[in-house]
Amino acid sequence: MRIGVPRETQPGERRVALVPDVVTRLAGSGFEILVERGAGAAASFPDGDYEQAGARLAEDAWDAEGVVKVRKPTDEEIGRLRDGQLLIGFLEPLTDLDGVERLSSRGVNAFAMESIPRITRAQPMDALSSQSTVSGYKAVLLAADRLPRFFPMLMTAAGTVPPAKVLVLGAGVAGLQAIATARRLGAVVTGFDVRAVVKEQVESLGATFLDLGVRAEETAGGYAEELSEEEQRLQQQELAGRIPEYDVVITTALIPGRPAPKLIPATAVAAMRPGSVIVDLAAEAGGNCELTAPGSETEHGGVRILGLTNVPSTMPAHASQLYARNVAALLQHLAPEGELALDWDDEITAGACVTRAKAAA
Repeated sequence: MRIGVPRETQPGERRVALVPDVVTRLAGSGFEILVERGAGAAASFPDGDYEQAGARLAEDAWDAEGVVKVRKPTDEEIGRLRDGQLLIGFLEPLTDLDGVERLSSRGVNAFAMESIPRITRAQPMDALSSQSTVSGYKAVLLAADRLPRFFPMLMTAAGTVPPAKVLVLGAGVAGLQAIATARRLGAVVTGFDVRAVVKEQVESLGATFLDLGVRAEETAGGYAEELSEEEQRLQQQELAGRIPEYDVVITTALIPGRPAPKLIPATAVAAMRPGSVIVDLAAEAGGNCELTAPGSETEHGGVRILGLTNVPSTMPAHASQLYARNVAALLQHLAPEGELALDWDDEITAGACVTRAKAAA
């Protein structure tokens, strides 16, 4: 089965769907890999590395039985797809209904990486987790760079410098990685989540768990159930009183297909010390902070708020490497021995598929 790897075209996207070492593995499993020239350049994977790995370089990577991407295809790219062709990528099925409809009209067997079921058997394909790992790590580095203070405690001839205090809101994959990274940098770290079941995980990383008395059950996908309006109001009120204690706040709270919950009101930002930093990893869904400007870095009363989107793309080499492994695992699941064999009774195949070939629909 021939798999095409086109260059990503969305502005600012530096990742690539397959990296050379994964190409080598797939080539030995019955796949022929076709890579568009320059597809991996922004992620520090030159064309020569792909050739050495066994890929064939081409000007057009869409002339293949399957196409693997990072981001959803543009309208022009969708027009190049055909009935029965395989497509894998972050396709935004919960928010881009028009795009999914266009894929359906082309008869594409489209599989969304964000729709991979959260089950043990599918963990090697879980791209949301792998990219969240990158985001959580990078969020702390961004905060440390912007904060006009040290992260660790320093004992110097000029006196002792106290450590920075970091609060991480949300203890999913991104939040736990942020907690671990902030601890490595020497900060005093506190984690908060409405899911009481993650308290032990937060504490196992050496952080303190912030208990505000607001509870939510965990969904089958590992996310927190959405709070009621009264619970959201209480949570926001309790957090507003605690946030000014911290030098850095990193927010990671997301609900798939829904706007990000507002955890930090403008009044809480106003009460923070000048020089404090908020890194809002939920910016793509509107942000957890009331003052977040998605895609921008802003300042309010001396408090910096980073609403950067597509954070994994700022670390394209490792983000691509992790993503490529996820894609390869899904490819080998859908096409054992390099031959497409879609089992619609399989939980992974059925769960990740968002459109099917016209003949199979």
